[in-house]
Amino acid sequence: MKRRVLVTGANGQLGREMRQVATGAADEFIFADVVTPEGFETELLDITDAAAVEAFIAERQVDVIVNCAAYTNVDAAENDAAAAGRLNSEAPGILAGALAPRGGLLIHISTDYVFGGDSPLPYTEDMPCAPTSVYGDTKLRGEMAVRASGCDHVIIRTAWLYSEYGRNFCRTMLNLTSSKPQVRVVFDQTGTPTYALDLAEAIMAVLEDSRRSGRPYPHSGTYHFSDEGVCSWFDFARKCAMLGGNSDRCTVLPCHSSEYPSPVRRPAYSVLDKTLIKKTFGLNVPHWEASLEKCISNMLKNETDKN
Repeated sequence: MKRRVLVTGANGQLGREMRQVATGAADEFIFADVVTPEGFETELLDITDAAAVEAFIAERQVDVIVNCAAYTNVDAAENDAAAAGRLNSEAPGILAGALAPRGGLLIHISTDYVFGGDSPLPYTEDMPCAPTSVYGDTKLRGEMAVRASGCDHVIIRTAWLYSEYGRNFCRTMLNLTSSKPQVRVVFDQTGTPTYALDLAEAIMAVLEDSRRSGRPYPHSGTYHFSDEGVCSWFDFARKCAMLGGNSDRCTVLPCHSSEYPSPVRRPAYSVLDKTLIKKTFGLNVPHWEASLEKCISNMLKNETDKN
């Protein structure tokens, strides 16, 4: 039976990758966002509007939602907690609440920022959450709203997301190292870059598993996903410069987080343990360096094709 899968936040970097991996899928996909850019088939939907969400799900007979929408500006959230809360905390509960009576499945994307970053070991799903920012707190409350709804759900926490699309660290570093002789990047924050395409493929694995398993979904719960390996932002930046062909024209230097004052205390260590998601869904997760090389190769090819 062909299910109807709604992807929210469809014009963001993860939503764009979901469009790619959904091509030829067994399910029917509906892509929605609050804007409809030219060149992309996008339905208008404000997921903070409960009435609009309920009407959309009923009219389109939605069976599964993949919620890629989020307020992701970590610094801005400190002064815009209400807006961050509407999108990160309230909207996931609205989606789950509207889907629960239909016996549907919500796949919701969360973040490593729900943790404090003080652990010396990779974070497992059952470790205590202690967000240190408005962004992390709103994302944690979104998780709680999904769990409280009674809806079948898969919450996937991820970290350091990047892709060929939108604003992200990889694209920023490629631009900076191609235009400046020197760039300083923090070396005292450690985590794992995650290529949005790899996360999208993991989501597709969850969708296929749920298709086989039926309802109620036996693998409802919280999971962690990032690419394999560990690095600092400095390491990540140097690799971006090298793969982008900018190492000879720009020097990437390490610096301390304290040299860049911020309203947010970011996690110093945010490595996620992926044992559970790999075991449950049989995933083979690529190393971050291999995925970064693939992503930057695609970016450079796209730039060449444009010219």
